[in-house]
Amino acid sequence: MEASEQTFTVKLANQLDELENIRVILKKLLADWAIPPSVEFPLNVALEEVFTNVVKYAFTDGENHEIELRFRKFKNRLELILSDDGRPYDPTTKPEPDTTLPAKDRPVGGLGVFLVKKVMDKVEYQRVNDKNHLILTKNLEK
Repeated sequence: MEASEQTFTVKLANQLDELENIRVILKKLLADWAIPPSVEFPLNVALEEVFTNVVKYAFTDGENHEIELRFRKFKNRLELILSDDGRPYDPTTKPEPDTTLPAKDRPVGGLGVFLVKKVMDKVEYQRVNDKNHLILTKNLEK
């Protein structure tokens, strides 16, 4: 752990209505940790996309599941780690959509992950102890 690291972890239900809680938590953390307001929009976009994908596609049993969202602030970067016990899926291996094609000619899917990769500085995936861990990194201006 880096000396200047700050962390905050929240456990969320696999329900789309948790998106509002995520927005509120993010806004409070950005203020508490003195993170530039310019990163709020890209972080909201990324979190909404990845959380929605996990809720919609990670679980096939119809049961309640817990999704962990951990925020880690370092001197010059913010990491958001979304962990779930859903089926294995590495979104970083998804090919980028051909955005030069008209929307009607593109295959369905992949645009959200593409957008997340564009608004974040780094997107990584790990499968550890039967859990998916998606690590989103945003560099902070100084």
